[in-house]
Amino acid sequence: MSERTIVFHTPPDEVDVVHVALASLWAQDADVDAMDRMMFETALIELVSNVIEHGDSQTTINCTLDLAVDESTMKAVLVDTASPPRIDLSPREMPDEFAESGRGLAFIQALVDDFDYRRAGGSNIWTLNKRRALLSL
Repeated sequence: MSERTIVFHTPPDEVDVVHVALASLWAQDADVDAMDRMMFETALIELVSNVIEHGDSQTTINCTLDLAVDESTMKAVLVDTASPPRIDLSPREMPDEFAESGRGLAFIQALVDDFDYRRAGGSNIWTLNKRRALLSL
């Protein structure tokens, strides 16, 4: 199992810190299927971008991101100190092509197998799980 934990603060940090952490993880786990990587990374970047863009806070939003990859699963747990979001994580369809918003959560749900949110101890806790493709040997 490979694991990474990063702590970042927004502002000033941006999603680049997540790209760097994932690049390090993929370098250690080079056997992760390229499509699995792309789907997981895209979902995670969308989530982090939403926290950065929509996270409501009077001060800096502190974030801790735990990443883990094992032989069957990729997992990310993002904990942030923004105010609780007003969202509904029930399964959803993509909005129509002319909609100006509302794609983020549907996009994340389409890319990973499990997407969960809960509020605990004054923090938002977001969890993404993506099962890895079984590769033929």
